[in-house]
Amino acid sequence: MSFSYYIAKRYLRSKSSNNAINFITYIAIGGIILGAASLFIVLSGFSGLRDFTLEFTTIIDPDLKAETTIGKSFLLSASDEEKLKAIDGIASYSKIVEERVIGSFDGAKQAFYIKGVDEKYQIVNAVDSIIEYGSWLTKKTNQVVVGYGVSSNLNLGVLNYGKRLYLGVPKPGKGQINSINEAFNQVETVCVGIFAVNEKLDASHIFSSIELAQELLGYKPNQLSSLEFRLKDNADEKIISSQIQDILGNAITVKNKTQLNDSLNKMLNTENLAVYLIFTLILIIAFFNVVGSLIMMMLDKKKSLTTLFNIGATVKDIRKIFFLQGTLMSIVGGLIGLVVSIVLVMFQLYGPENMKVMITQSLAYPVAFRVENVFIVFVTITVLGIIASKIASVRITKAMVKTV
Repeated sequence: MSFSYYIAKRYLRSKSSNNAINFITYIAIGGIILGAASLFIVLSGFSGLRDFTLEFTTIIDPDLKAETTIGKSFLLSASDEEKLKAIDGIASYSKIVEERVIGSFDGAKQAFYIKGVDEKYQIVNAVDSIIEYGSWLTKKTNQVVVGYGVSSNLNLGVLNYGKRLYLGVPKPGKGQINSINEAFNQVETVCVGIFAVNEKLDASHIFSSIELAQELLGYKPNQLSSLEFRLKDNADEKIISSQIQDILGNAITVKNKTQLNDSLNKMLNTENLAVYLIFTLILIIAFFNVVGSLIMMMLDKKKSLTTLFNIGATVKDIRKIFFLQGTLMSIVGGLIGLVVSIVLVMFQLYGPENMKVMITQSLAYPVAFRVENVFIVFVTITVLGIIASKIASVRITKAMVKTV
């Protein structure tokens, strides 16, 4: 154990004869504890909100999705299908046809996306959990399942066989249009279910069988917009993504759940960074108390410092004493704050419902324990403590320690 470290520990544990200095020191340590605890709790809260948000946004997102980068569709050959089936890590995959269409029901019209899916879509995605009313599609029928927002906008109910939902898309071509039938491909559909995922998706999408979507859009049986994959447990996402890419070629892009929600993830990351910077600024202000506490301690220990200097300690050694004292104060305060905040976060996660912080009567405020948040808080407190201790310790000069 070095001389400076030994003295720094003694100074940290001992009380000053001046109660005002003790009080300032307690305030400094309390500020570090509260700052560390607050930062970890806020980061855990944002992690919980992130998971809570993505849970509803990604509920019908596949593990991997392959979509074309050229045009709106691509052809999937029989040989490519066999190669995809041979990939060991794929549990199942679904063929998708998706395009923007115009819907008309009882005089009301709205543009939205039709998503034609095959019978394996229920295996790839948890569709049962999103159906609010009615049921899911029967394959190779003119049935549709619409979003709650679409249903509300069109005043469309379930199993209304007296009135049909008409879907139309413009026909490709040139020349004069003489009638609406020449301008649009149209199909009649029956709504058999209403789903609810999130406000944006509910107001902009409907599901149909892939055969209905292909008929409406004039696609070939093997012409698709995308493929959605569900992977086996413990499958290596990167390896499987690379294998799919090799089979389908460079005209296809393979995305995971994070990439499918890239904009949302960027927004959440930006918000998380902004909150971290705000709380770090508050911590910086709190660490001025550490600087003040160390300077007051230097003035109080002036006689002891002179004695140390006279028996051979250098100015550098004395500066190191207060540098280590401030650093130790920061680390100890940060660790206490982390322990307190971790206990509070765990209590929010696993404690009794009647003692949690609640958003509603049935919904507790979401939090998530992340090891990286512990690391971020500890590093932040340590770095700020080192900077504050350095600022204070450089106040030690040869003239100061030689004055009795």
